[in-house]
Amino acid sequence: MKLSNKVAFITGGTSGIGLETAKLFRAEGAKVVILGSNAERLKAAGKELGDEALLIQADLRKVSDIELAVEETRAKFGRIDIVFANAGASTVVPLEAVTPEYIEDNLTLNFTGTFFTIQKTAPLIPSGGSIIVTTSFLNTIGMPGLSILAATKAAARSLVRTLGAELAPRGIRVNAISPGAISTPFYGKVGLSEDQLSAVAAGLQEKVALKRFGHAAELAKTVLFLASDDSSYTTGTELVVDGGLTQF
Repeated sequence: MKLSNKVAFITGGTSGIGLETAKLFRAEGAKVVILGSNAERLKAAGKELGDEALLIQADLRKVSDIELAVEETRAKFGRIDIVFANAGASTVVPLEAVTPEYIEDNLTLNFTGTFFTIQKTAPLIPSGGSIIVTTSFLNTIGMPGLSILAATKAAARSLVRTLGAELAPRGIRVNAISPGAISTPFYGKVGLSEDQLSAVAAGLQEKVALKRFGHAAELAKTVLFLASDDSSYTTGTELVVDGGLTQF
């Protein structure tokens, strides 16, 4: 198994890409820690992962929650071999409706939460460890109403390079996955009506070279590659998993 006895710390692990990755990591021998802000979703995820998974309720907008989650992980496992900084969310808001509060909320989850997840876990990561950050196809193309989400994801992409350079002397790799149009609960949380969501989905699918949405399990396999020794000489990069959406 590719992750035998590894300890994996996954944020945003209660649904979609995070949960599929947690399940795959477990199947590959890892001890899994998942963080989620919603107690019910966390409990449901735990049923899928089994009793050995460590479930931690945490709001990544609060650095103190991240610190407590890291300490709980240290107390149970003593180290963290893999960090999957996957948590993120936003809603569609046009330019004229963006407020300082909206920007702050997006920044604290999608950027600050990612930064402090890496900062607080890094002391527990040994040489050979791997950090993976979820970015977005929005790094490359523009979509109306998602300016702030795109900016935070572009900032997260920058962190992969800068923190990757900083952690390289310790033998820790930092990489990103950039999902395209993926069938996950994320799209149902962006604040669009069913009709609007259907129209957006149809438009995206038409632009995807493979003419379909991707599946969370397909992203999980990419995360597994970046987490395992299969990518032992890969750092600072962003692997795009978007069916050709941003490539053709």
